[in-house]
Amino acid sequence: MKMIWRFIKPVKKALFLGLLIKAVGSLLELLLPYILELILDDIVPTRSVELILFWSAMMILCALGCWIFNITANRLASGVARDATREIRHALFDRSLYLSCSKTDAFTIPSLESRLTSDTYNVHRFLGMAQRMGIRAPIIVLGGFAITIFMDPVLSLVLLGTLPFISILVYIRAVKGIPLYTSVQRKSDRMVSVVRENAQGIRVIKALSRVDHEKERFANVNQDIRDAEIHAQKVMAVVSPGMNLFLYLGWTGVLLLGAHRVSLGLSKPGVIIAFMSYFTIISRSLMAISRMFIMTSRGLASANRIEEVLNCETEKDWQPGNFPPSDPQYTIEFKDVTFSYLKVRNNLQHISFKLKKGETLGVLGATGSGKTTLLSLLLHFYELDEGAIYLNGEDIRNIPPQELRSRFGIVMQNDFLFSQTVAENIRFGREVSEETLKKALENAQASEFIEGLEEGTDYLLTSNATNLSGGQRQRLLLTRAFASQPEILLLDDSSSALDYATDARLRKALAENYADTTMIIIAQRVSSVRACDQILLLEDGRIASSGTDEELLESSPLYASICASQMGGALFD
Repeated sequence: MKMIWRFIKPVKKALFLGLLIKAVGSLLELLLPYILELILDDIVPTRSVELILFWSAMMILCALGCWIFNITANRLASGVARDATREIRHALFDRSLYLSCSKTDAFTIPSLESRLTSDTYNVHRFLGMAQRMGIRAPIIVLGGFAITIFMDPVLSLVLLGTLPFISILVYIRAVKGIPLYTSVQRKSDRMVSVVRENAQGIRVIKALSRVDHEKERFANVNQDIRDAEIHAQKVMAVVSPGMNLFLYLGWTGVLLLGAHRVSLGLSKPGVIIAFMSYFTIISRSLMAISRMFIMTSRGLASANRIEEVLNCETEKDWQPGNFPPSDPQYTIEFKDVTFSYLKVRNNLQHISFKLKKGETLGVLGATGSGKTTLLSLLLHFYELDEGAIYLNGEDIRNIPPQELRSRFGIVMQNDFLFSQTVAENIRFGREVSEETLKKALENAQASEFIEGLEEGTDYLLTSNATNLSGGQRQRLLLTRAFASQPEILLLDDSSSALDYATDARLRKALAENYADTTMIIIAQRVSSVRACDQILLLEDGRIASSGTDEELLESSPLYASICASQMGGALFD
């Protein structure tokens, strides 16, 4: 609730005004049965047409006032819920963008998506319902009981007799609801995960004829969420019939006892009619309170999930460390770095190397050997377990994350292109001149195919550029990295989809135009790293061997075998 109140505070004036108007409208609604009883029992017997017309007009005015006040209050409630939820979404989205990679991994992407969509929707519904019924229902219930006690204390005992039973049912709904609906939301996360995977991997699914398998997998998670919803609804559904039972028993009691008291002259017919009206609006309000508890259970369960992200430490909360510097002559230095994702087994162990300005490091290794992890640590996506990483002699833990990453041009292994134009994807919100953009396209060997497009750089890409080939996508990603004119280039398997001729031209462009740029090149092809100043051969997270191409050919049988298998008998430069 603290989280929700934080976002309501900016619109608290509208909130309190709406609650005040709602309270006035509810009080006017309570007056209607009382005026009706007054007309039937006190005014009609006088046979005064003027008094009957006057009090009838008062009833009409109260009804109109009630209608106008309720509409106004409901509009204000909708506005408060809308504005508060919009700010919650903005804050949650902003927080999600600044989560560390380890925190993102812990929450999972589907869960974050679910919190941004279904959880904020539940909070929105809760805020609206709470304002519309949170003040009206208690006023109707308490005010109605107070008036009925004043009108006929004996008959009111029948109403009061149902309260303990109704209160127990409402309490059960409140206590059981939050954990049940939290479970439903977790299962919803799982379903979002499956849908997301299928949407992104639809081509692979079709290519491998796994449509039926994925349909079955979705059916299973869909069944899980259905079962959880049914269980929650069954537990919650017991309450409403129970409340109806006690309310109608009370109604019957009022009719029987009221008829008996009227026959004895202890009460009046108008009182019985007013009692029935009060009983009706009280019963409706109690049912609304019951429904509100369901909405509250969902809303608070969702609010707790949202609050987990909002209270999570992010890169916005970054504080500089007090780590000692190293030798500034090295642009990049890894000093005995060890890291584990799950803290079970090390993904990298005792990694050390140094690169001066303009030098290039090539990294080779089997899948899972830790190549991409190396770059993730350099970008400070994760915290080191042991050792240190330096940039120009400064420990990266002393550098603000945004400032650190602005020094790099990056092409990651699974990079993403957005459903925007080619130019927008290259600029990516940065100030890039036409001349720089054109030069970047040429260096990335992308000019030829871009010029072949009718719209050129205004060509609109689909999500992740599915309307381009793999090689064309990689060249656009390279262009994006080159366009920032970075101090350091990080290329993670960035030319795997290029043909050998294009790859050779790319390597030549890198050598000629980025001679002063420090580079780390991760590749599967030996030809992509042979000209590097240093080559690391990773194996199970360790450096199996390191050196230049000539040194490794002599000292590393593994490197020599890779060269022989990839390049033996082939024409290469």
